[in-house]
Amino acid sequence: MNRASAGLETIVAQALHRAPGNESALLAWPVACGSAVADRTRALSFSDGTLRVEVADAGWRRELANLAPRYVALINKYSATSVKRIEFVVKA
Repeated sequence: MNRASAGLETIVAQALHRAPGNESALLAWPVACGSAVADRTRALSFSDGTLRVEVADAGWRRELANLAPRYVALINKYSATSVKRIEFVVKA
């Protein structure tokens, strides 16, 4: 099973590295955060090393901000562009 997951991870990383620059980080967000978080958030934009992600409320923003360093590392593992930080914004 480890071989299968490693192979799938390689395929995903290769696909994201081929995506256009600004789209790569946006597309990597659901891969990095997982389906449970991805279902409740939305990557809005990527500019100047900052990925902006929409969240439902201040509680989600607080919780995800604590996990941001982990998400940045995972996104940079998959994305063709370098993410320096994630800004979580509450849905208007």
